[in-house]
Amino acid sequence: MSEQQREILPLAHEVRIFAGPSHPELAQKIADGMQMSLGKMHYKQFSDGENFIRFEESVRGADVYFIQPTCPPVDTNIMILLAALDALRRASAWRITPVIPYYGYARQEKKDRPREPITAKLIADMLTIAGADRVMCLDLHADAIQGFFNIPVDHLTADKLFTNYFLEKWRDTMQDVVIVSPDEGRVKKVRKVAAVLKAPLAVGYKHHPEHMVSEVTHLAGDVKNKIPLIVEDMITTGGSIIQAVDALLAHGCRPEIHVAATHGILAGNAVERLCSRPEIAEIIITDSVPIPPEKRHPKITVLSIASLFTEAIYRSTNNLSITSLFD
Repeated sequence: MSEQQREILPLAHEVRIFAGPSHPELAQKIADGMQMSLGKMHYKQFSDGENFIRFEESVRGADVYFIQPTCPPVDTNIMILLAALDALRRASAWRITPVIPYYGYARQEKKDRPREPITAKLIADMLTIAGADRVMCLDLHADAIQGFFNIPVDHLTADKLFTNYFLEKWRDTMQDVVIVSPDEGRVKKVRKVAAVLKAPLAVGYKHHPEHMVSEVTHLAGDVKNKIPLIVEDMITTGGSIIQAVDALLAHGCRPEIHVAATHGILAGNAVERLCSRPEIAEIIITDSVPIPPEKRHPKITVLSIASLFTEAIYRSTNNLSITSLFD
């Protein structure tokens, strides 16, 4: 629904949008899309590392959205989010919705070995206890995380952003493309992208010899003389992408590999590792987390998710379907 078509419906509760310190640029774009001003808030960090937050306007009886991806520094941004929720709850907000485009600790959603925590569940519990009434997030690493909450979860996806981008880019060459899931655990999601693009699917099978280390052991699907599009939920160090690229090249794909990932964490030297590979033609990510200038590169294209969250917040405030956004 365009801004011109969007009807401003009478609301029972005033809507307020606040920006956490982790990604104020995205929050401003969302507020602009809602034709609203960001709420006034004060944040500072003390010399000992403690965080302080104070809302500088009344939120009593308001429908409040607090935008704060829990990207690096993850622990700091989570603590700020929890403190903000507690402050809003104590200030008598009617409904509190943390908008979390990137959900930190999402990869710790199960026990792989004895005596390990399920930290993604712990974060869900803390958000609820702190005061969240519902949660809005984007492309969780595992769909099961939605079940960690006993409150509503609006789980958005950037798939349509990516498919629209590639339908326009490859309008005349789609017959040469193969969609690649580098992990068997993501096949269900990646298959939806392949269906929209009407392209064949290939699947990489991973082995994890140790924590945060993966190896692509074999590849299922025909990629010979094809242009691969690797679809992932996030790029952290780039190691999994490099493994997938090597496997695809070994199976005879064209040295013209594209990568699409919702969350461009790009930790450490990930940009250098990926962009120095001549076989990687383009990396498409979203602005779910801030991309600082030093991580910008001619090979990296950033698509904005602001309009997606704007529409989701509009629908939430007006009790309209959010699921239909992705039909």
